[in-house]
Amino acid sequence: MSGTLADVEARIGTVHKLSAVIAAMRGIAASRLQDAQGHLGAIRLYAATIGEAIGQALALVPQDRAAPGAAPGGGALFIVLCAEQGFAGSFSARVLDAAREALQGARGGADVLLVGDRGLAVAQDYGIATSWVAPMIAHPARTPHLAGRIAEAVFARVSDGRASSVTLLHAAPGGAGGYEVTRKQLVPFDYSRFPHPGTALEPRITLPPEELLSRLVEEYVFAEISEALMLSFAAENEARMRAMIAAHDNVTGSLETLVGQARRLRQDAITEEIMELATGSTPAR
Repeated sequence: MSGTLADVEARIGTVHKLSAVIAAMRGIAASRLQDAQGHLGAIRLYAATIGEAIGQALALVPQDRAAPGAAPGGGALFIVLCAEQGFAGSFSARVLDAAREALQGARGGADVLLVGDRGLAVAQDYGIATSWVAPMIAHPARTPHLAGRIAEAVFARVSDGRASSVTLLHAAPGGAGGYEVTRKQLVPFDYSRFPHPGTALEPRITLPPEELLSRLVEEYVFAEISEALMLSFAAENEARMRAMIAAHDNVTGSLETLVGQARRLRQDAITEEIMELATGSTPAR
């Protein structure tokens, strides 16, 4: 009996340690989520500034010369952002499901740039072949570096005619489950989003208008990729935080069961000891 009680008490100690780990992981995820939300404002402000400059540059360039540089005969390029770390529930599975659906609907050839080791580990299970992979950011400060790498890969495929359309597939905070999978088209570039300035005063520029517009478009695409990375990072940590809350509830239930079992075993041991003492003190007849 005492050995069984010792086993249960050992399991209680293990569950307590597991509960502490879960609480720590939930705290880290919550902190990263808050950090990501703080960086999103700066990224969007930067994108808005570049967008305003694009509107001004468009006024300097003839409309027929402001078309995107993608080759019409190229294929579809998808940038798929998955999770880098585990304990995020079905996060990567939902993104890959959306990617598989998008690939099935793509006309002509399709190419995939996949970010996130957790997604890469199971991409083949979804029938997704990749031509370029990279680990997902583990901290918001790494966003510019990864966004730059992705942008370089995108521009290389667009400039040499391999891609005529580029689409981002990633999760973003929101929805009933805490996040939802979204799609955003990067190429062909939509110039209609940027209204011409209301002022008649032309800006002073040091580059040819076409070159200036091209550079601004590249910078805006970089900002859009940065925003997608930050949204995906926030959604991943939202998913992890929710998974840890569910795990904490399960651990709490298991702990209550084990504590109740230990209490009953302890009471049984005490009762047995009392019975042995009572039997031993009874005089023989």
